[in-house]
Amino acid sequence: MLLMRLKAGEKFAFLKLAYYVANIDGEFDEEEKDIIKEYCAEMGIDNIEHDGSNFVLSDVLSDIKTEQSQIIVLLELLILVHSDDKYHRFEHKIIDEIAAAFSISKNRLEIYSQWGKMTSALYSQGKLFLEN
Repeated sequence: MLLMRLKAGEKFAFLKLAYYVANIDGEFDEEEKDIIKEYCAEMGIDNIEHDGSNFVLSDVLSDIKTEQSQIIVLLELLILVHSDDKYHRFEHKIIDEIAAAFSISKNRLEIYSQWGKMTSALYSQGKLFLEN
């Protein structure tokens, strides 16, 4: 929905972030895999091989240049972390780090997190509608 507004380099940076965040709690479940596939389709890019060993958060975040892009990235990551109805402490910590790097306040982050939770629930409901 919002990811098409990212520039090409930002899309690949976002995809790296999405894989990193999805795997940070040690669980990479089907909901997260499905959402990442949807992200790729939405952005019109091919999926990538995730190699967490070479991931440097500050390098990836530096590829997200504008305030609008930073907000989009954070909103979409919040959909991802809420997709399994568990906001693990490792996910919470990395989201806090990303928000701080983007100079997003705790209050605004809480609002974004609630939006991500609601959007994730609506996405799940939509998938159920398509199954029937």
